[in-house]
Amino acid sequence: MNVTTFFIYLAIMAISTYLIRVIPFVLVNKQIKNQFVRSFLYYIPYAVLTAMTIPAIFTATSSIASAVVGFTIALLLAFYNKSLTTVALLSCIGVYATELLLSFWK
Repeated sequence: MNVTTFFIYLAIMAISTYLIRVIPFVLVNKQIKNQFVRSFLYYIPYAVLTAMTIPAIFTATSSIASAVVGFTIALLLAFYNKSLTTVALLSCIGVYATELLLSFWK
């Protein structure tokens, strides 16, 4: 791929990304009053973040068992309103410990 082609691709991607962000602001110029639409738009970021995170959790480790352990620890700690640092640290420790146990098991 030569430099000209790269910059053409880069410009096309920049324009399309920009348009995706600008079009809703241009088309919707008044406040949305429909409660269903407002609640739908409210949950979109959470749904997208979940859709991106969950598959990554189960493919980031060398075994599905350690991923399930880490995910379970994270869910339990989050349920009990622990801080994000605590959840991340203890989940990582759980995954590491499980991977360590599995390496001795084999």
